[in-house]
Amino acid sequence: MSVPASNMAEPGMPVRPASKTKPLGVRLIDAGYINEAQLNLALREKDRGGGYLGEVLVSLGFISEDVLTESLAVETHTQVVDVLSAVIHEDVLQRVPYAVAKRHRLLPLAEEGGVLTVAMADPFDIVAIDAIEQLTGVQLEITSAPDSDIADALERHYAETSSIEDTVEALMRDGAIPLDGDEGSESPMVRLADQIIAHAVKLRATDIHIEPEERIVRIRMRVDGVLRQEILIPSRLRSGLAARVKLMAELNVTEKRVPQDGRIRFLYGRRDIDLRISTLPTNHGESIVMRVLESSDSRPNFSQLGFSDAVERELRDVIERPFGMVLVTGPTGSGKTTTLYTALSEVDALRRSIFTLEDPIEYAIPLVRQTQVRSAIGMTFAAGLRALLRRDPDVILVGEMRDVETAQLAVRAALTGHLVFSTLHTNNAVGVIPRVIDMGVERYLLPSALTAIIGQRLVCRLCDACRVRDPAADQWRDKFPEILGSVSELWAAQGCERCLGSGYSGRRAIFEALVIDEDFHDPIVEAASPASLEQLALSKGMHSMFMDGLRKAGLGLTSVEEVLRVVR
Repeated sequence: MSVPASNMAEPGMPVRPASKTKPLGVRLIDAGYINEAQLNLALREKDRGGGYLGEVLVSLGFISEDVLTESLAVETHTQVVDVLSAVIHEDVLQRVPYAVAKRHRLLPLAEEGGVLTVAMADPFDIVAIDAIEQLTGVQLEITSAPDSDIADALERHYAETSSIEDTVEALMRDGAIPLDGDEGSESPMVRLADQIIAHAVKLRATDIHIEPEERIVRIRMRVDGVLRQEILIPSRLRSGLAARVKLMAELNVTEKRVPQDGRIRFLYGRRDIDLRISTLPTNHGESIVMRVLESSDSRPNFSQLGFSDAVERELRDVIERPFGMVLVTGPTGSGKTTTLYTALSEVDALRRSIFTLEDPIEYAIPLVRQTQVRSAIGMTFAAGLRALLRRDPDVILVGEMRDVETAQLAVRAALTGHLVFSTLHTNNAVGVIPRVIDMGVERYLLPSALTAIIGQRLVCRLCDACRVRDPAADQWRDKFPEILGSVSELWAAQGCERCLGSGYSGRRAIFEALVIDEDFHDPIVEAASPASLEQLALSKGMHSMFMDGLRKAGLGLTSVEEVLRVVR
């Protein structure tokens, strides 16, 4: 790639940052991007937490990364380049090792005439410029790019030129297995751990399993709900890899006899990945499972989740009520948390006081006060809920109703003017009613407290690139005429390179939504059977998860076979 030099430099001469004139904050005020109050707040945050003013302004949301990059580029007389679309030769990337580029937040772009062009997030970083010049032995031409763009391009370009197999070979060849806890270390073990996590993110995996065996370490990843074997590495590396992961999660590296839990914040390009780590001693070493959670400022709405228009209207009506309890039910990993966050995002957080109790806190929500449950020190769901009820809440989200006390407190909160969201593990929506009663909630209280129940599962979504017409379409139409009778096309999975041969790519939720009204009062109080409660719900227009799954199959989102696999 050839990157033109700035107009401020003579042809063929390396561009170096110019001296600063006005301070960055003053320049941003003059340009109208921020005001004095925002600058003063950012300066106080900078003095309190350290770092650079530009980074603090971006983190506070006062300016975008693009604005910061443009301002720094003007100040340093450097050119802003698009690193995301750059084509970079492998020999150029090899001039600067991945760990060095990541530590200094820069990306080598091209080399011509003894001058190496690099894109930097901070073109004022003279220490980084001098370090790269000493490393490469050539002069640098500096260009500017947003920090997140550089991070994204770093992962993509270096991943293409250095495979996991290459890193494993380097570790085996070098003999020593360093256990350096420095995130900027150039140790191959550091790179191996980063590559494993990055590979999981690329596959959209929800879990990473590092499983030590006698002669190998097997690494499996759960993609679209199914575990797949992805990587095999020699058993000689198992202790080093386990130590590296534990260092990243700030766990006790020397303790290998008891399970440990921790968290890792991993930056994959511009995406902030949160990993929940759990270790378990086994006869061949420590087994490690990492749950992959991607932080995002955007939340899906009800339509994007897959609710029908009628169900969406019913749920919005429930959420707008000042009190009541909304429960989401389904197995582990069925998307209950996403549904809860979506419901919570529909609440006007400026006009209502919202608290959550979570274990763990998976996503940060603006204007919502979120509390982490810590059972080891007595901060249980029940204890936290008792405390929250004294803090003038309007809306409370309880991550899970695990015990009798939590269930009873949640019901009483719903009866005393609070809107309560929570989850429960049952097979379907109707199953929540006897389950809550079994947990010790008085039967006569439930119809007044409970306003809606959402049952859900996840089905695999058909790959758009290779789906084929279902040869059994006529059979399905005959078997389920009420829903599929008028559907012209049904689709089935085939498999291609894009979907790794599975025929499916991604997942979609199927739902059943039961809104409790006065018709349910007598059946609940009189202990009607779950079958009769379900019959009542269906007569009032509820669509079961199975019916919703068939509806989505009729829309071409999944296959009938997949719906039957998940819920018959």
